[in-house]
Amino acid sequence: MKNILCSFFLLFIIISCNSSEEKEKPETKMEPENKTEAKAEMQQYDTPYFTVAEANQLIKLPLHCVENEYPNKLGQTIGSDADLQSPEALHPIFYGCFDWHSSVHGYWSMVSLVKQFPDMDKAEEVKEILQKNITSKNVAKELEYFQKDINKSYERTYGWAWLLKLSEALHTWDDPMAKQLAENLQPLADEIVSKYEEFLPKLVYPIRVGEHTNTAFGLTFAWDYANTVNNTELKSLIEQRAKEFYLNDKDCPMTWEPSGYDFLSPCLEEVDIMRRVLAKEEFTAWLDSFLPALEDKNYQLEPGKVGDRSDGKLVHLDGLNFSRAWVFYGLANQYPEYEYLKNVANQHISYSYPNLVGDTYEGGHWLASFAIYALQQN
Repeated sequence: MKNILCSFFLLFIIISCNSSEEKEKPETKMEPENKTEAKAEMQQYDTPYFTVAEANQLIKLPLHCVENEYPNKLGQTIGSDADLQSPEALHPIFYGCFDWHSSVHGYWSMVSLVKQFPDMDKAEEVKEILQKNITSKNVAKELEYFQKDINKSYERTYGWAWLLKLSEALHTWDDPMAKQLAENLQPLADEIVSKYEEFLPKLVYPIRVGEHTNTAFGLTFAWDYANTVNNTELKSLIEQRAKEFYLNDKDCPMTWEPSGYDFLSPCLEEVDIMRRVLAKEEFTAWLDSFLPALEDKNYQLEPGKVGDRSDGKLVHLDGLNFSRAWVFYGLANQYPEYEYLKNVANQHISYSYPNLVGDTYEGGHWLASFAIYALQQN
């Protein structure tokens, strides 16, 4: 018995000593064999080309649709039997491209491309269409539609924004023909400005969606127009409302995006308007609070995936990729410390751009405008 107790005591001492030695050993961290393995390296995407070659391809899309009356989605409110007219009778300029707003930015696409690439293949054809359709008489008819009480909210604010973007493009085109076109279109642009001025003070809450009624998008293009034509009243109103709507926003949930039909990013559209209306110090502080993830130089954002490009709603995700890209380009161009975000923009364009020309009418009637605007910002 004595021998058994001695053996047990000796075993206890040995175990205790080993445990103490193990506790005294310094902790060692397992280092990866290659430190770059600790964080996945971000894939680099080429900056997309935007030359006359691309312009010659892109112009095919608006040329195919601006005078193509059917199929057509009028989206109108009927006041009487007299309103039951053909798209061209109701909208003698903007009757093509499936719906009114797409027709408007189809015209913007043509103006923008010919303005930037005057020697492109279809330049003369584009000019003929512009002069034939954007006449004082046709503008008066378009204006009449908007001035009816039942159409007070028609195309608010997405179509409004694109009409002002078209007007801005004509105002900044150094060409005698463009000057006349701008004068012809001005009464409709003035009507849209008055609609913004009437509507914005009444809007208590911004509309934070990924489709047409997104408030931040509507404010952004209207701001650009006001800035270009020096409309200080509209510009001041937009600045005031943007700050009231968005200045206190924090931690925008980018991980919730996109929704299945988005062609605009609710989070990033806020960035686009706020970088315009805020001074640098105020904006960067706001952005750090609103989207802190953008501070990461390895920031990644997966492009929106399109399940079926023949579906008019699902193909919206290609538009989202282009609109995300133009926000990232615009931010990086204004504030070079965000230069790394251009790679995220390049990735989004590389996903959607190859599918653009030759696509179905569901996307082809409007996506060129989004691609062109994105390419112009890079």
